[in-house]
Amino acid sequence: MASTISPLLTLPLFNCTSFNRHFVMQCGHFRLRKLFMKNSRKCPTNSWIFSTPAWRRGLCIVASATTKQYGDVMEVSAKESEPPCYAWPDNNKRPRVCILGGGFGGLYTALRLESLTWPDDKKPQVVIIDQSERFIFKPLLYELLSGEVDEWEIAPRFSDLLANTAVQFFQDKVKSLHPRYHIEKNGHAVSGSAGVVHLESGLLLEYDWLVIALGAEAKLDVVPGSMEYAYPFSTLEDACSVNEKLTALERKYFGKESSIHITVVGCGYSGVELAATIAERLQARGCVQAINVGKTILPNAPPGNRESASKVLSSRNVQLLLGYFVRCIRRNGDIETSHELSNVEADHDDPERFVLELEPAERGLKSQTVEADLVLWTIGSKPLLPQLETVDQLLDLSLNSRGQAETDETLRVKGHPRIFALGDSSALRDRSGKLLPDTAQVAFQQADFAAWNLWAAINDRPLLPFRFQNLGEMMTLGRYDAAVTPSFIEGLTLDGPIGHTARKVAYLIRLPTDEHRFKVGISWLTKSAVESAAFVQNTLTKMLSGS
Repeated sequence: MASTISPLLTLPLFNCTSFNRHFVMQCGHFRLRKLFMKNSRKCPTNSWIFSTPAWRRGLCIVASATTKQYGDVMEVSAKESEPPCYAWPDNNKRPRVCILGGGFGGLYTALRLESLTWPDDKKPQVVIIDQSERFIFKPLLYELLSGEVDEWEIAPRFSDLLANTAVQFFQDKVKSLHPRYHIEKNGHAVSGSAGVVHLESGLLLEYDWLVIALGAEAKLDVVPGSMEYAYPFSTLEDACSVNEKLTALERKYFGKESSIHITVVGCGYSGVELAATIAERLQARGCVQAINVGKTILPNAPPGNRESASKVLSSRNVQLLLGYFVRCIRRNGDIETSHELSNVEADHDDPERFVLELEPAERGLKSQTVEADLVLWTIGSKPLLPQLETVDQLLDLSLNSRGQAETDETLRVKGHPRIFALGDSSALRDRSGKLLPDTAQVAFQQADFAAWNLWAAINDRPLLPFRFQNLGEMMTLGRYDAAVTPSFIEGLTLDGPIGHTARKVAYLIRLPTDEHRFKVGISWLTKSAVESAAFVQNTLTKMLSGS
């Protein structure tokens, strides 16, 4: 059974026999000065001793950074004790794999490791660390706005997904990494530990192999006002916030003549999918605008997807402002002079609305301003890897300008044979030298290769070079509309209800576990049956009333 470790720092055991360290207090918190010394000593147990029968019954120790009493367990502050070490169940008997991040790269690597066949003494102990308690199937976040899916279907808890595995899950945030340099000899490291992960809760984890799949977050600090007033759309929390805001706006404007003004910044896949979904939801009650610096939407998409999206946006009266970039975002109530908004066609009297000042990106266009009740920002992302603290320059990963780790073709970080990097945390180039896109499809395929290469490295087998296979591109365009362009049939694009069904089936197959796929499949079939019955009933009612 998988165990979940809360932010309070739940520890199965405090004794750690293999971590050599020396800590000093600096600036009010512990900093790792010297990780490894010749002589070994044990982490302190602080008199917290549990008998073996109690441990087998699943009892654990809970501690945090402040001294409080929770039941029969006393919490110890950082000033009273050194940071605790996590005791792996089999300690050094089996390889210890630590996976940072529970997205497509991290979770699917762990599940693939579980499915491989291992010698009894080499099957690794695996730990996943993620800030959220849920895995997020991000391509289906848009369906939360349209009401097609329930939260549990696209955001299951890690504890449920890992219940039938030996993978452990820690809900925590990575504070810093401390890899230890190895001297390789015949494919083996001389030392027994490859490094240490330091978590925000204070817990320290030694590892033999590390997988960095921390993902990325929305980049909002782009123009003045975007951080304060724009909504991102990349996490479950973002989707819930946008859905709540839309619901509040629908109530606010219910029965009024004025429309709800929504502005989407960016016309890549995320921006177009948002614009199409929200325009369908609001219908005549809303006015959706999409801003893009380029002269076309979806510049990197297959022509079939671009054409399908253009038709849908046009049919739903989505206004495209192409060739513009946002100079700043301000709240309407903060503007003193009304003549600044002379070009705005919306209601100037609502102080809760936002004003976006647009500048032309090409000649022949004039500056303009638009108003919006809700601003959605879909441009840019930044990897989370550079946010990790470094201590005495112990973290010496080769990062590119975006903050991604440079990896070789086997997905190992250059200079660190015991560290793999996937997804948004990885800067991997294809054969032509072009960086692979930061998409779920890439991370999904990398997870399979990373798991296999971990198996190969642990079992002294040759590692495989990663080769990305583009299977095609899919996008949602509303409740019963989508566009799917498979790569293996040139010129084919499935759109409308057929594309919608194909996309849902493809993503159903990609869900993490068989059990979750079965539950979601039954749920979707039930919803489809109910909607079909309601449609038939309404059709018959109209026919009978007409006769």
